[in-house]
Amino acid sequence: MSALLHATTILSVRRGDQVAMAGDGQVSLGDTIAKANATKVRKIPDLGADGAGVLTGFAGGAADAFALLERFEATLEATPTNLMKAAIELARQWRTDRALRRLEALLIVADRSSTLMLSGQGDVIEPVDGICSIGSGGTPALAAARALMAKTDLSAKEICQTSLEVAAGICVYTNDSITLESL
Repeated sequence: MSALLHATTILSVRRGDQVAMAGDGQVSLGDTIAKANATKVRKIPDLGADGAGVLTGFAGGAADAFALLERFEATLEATPTNLMKAAIELARQWRTDRALRRLEALLIVADRSSTLMLSGQGDVIEPVDGICSIGSGGTPALAAARALMAKTDLSAKEICQTSLEVAAGICVYTNDSITLESL
């Protein structure tokens, strides 16, 4: 992936029956902050394993990610209760379609039963511990989330919020304008 991934932090945490996803709001063009309050995490209502909705978050080129999210939503509507099947179908299309394979982004999607990371190389990865991150601040956010999960009783939402705040204090491409969604 290109330097476009140096633009954000997305984190998803699953604890008990709750899943949360958070993303910062920074959009960077090179070494300049182009926008500080972008929304890179959203909830698609009425779909997913139990109809509670699906959370999506992206890192990478915004136009590329929106094109992928639109395609993912259409794929998910065809199989509204099977997130894995929709994710695999999108990954297949992303890898094989001539126009889609040029798109540079990473996605995290989650419903009540699964959290998945998708890439243009055809990857559909389900984290074993229920914690998944992408973007340039993903590593510090992931480390903070794993530590908080192991050492506290915080909710998934609280872990996401706190972990993104930690990442914002470390990564120059991550800020503290946080969007947080949960199921």
